[in-house]
Amino acid sequence: MKRLLALVAGGLGLRALLKRRSRPAASASPSPAEDLRAKLAHAKAQDTTQAREPEVDERRADVHAKARQAIDDLGAP
Repeated sequence: MKRLLALVAGGLGLRALLKRRSRPAASASPSPAEDLRAKLAHAKAQDTTQAREPEVDERRADVHAKARQAIDDLGAP
């Protein structure tokens, strides 16, 4: 009985080993760390090429100017 069990376990182990060796290598694709580095570099490149957004004070002044213009337009007959 022990020999039969050893034979079956050995056969299953050999089958798993052969199945594992027949699969294509996983190292052909870049590592996850390399993927993340590439994404980070891409994001940094986009960040530096984007136009500078207006500062808070500039936006606030623009909103106030538009509001004053709207009030003036409503007040004019």
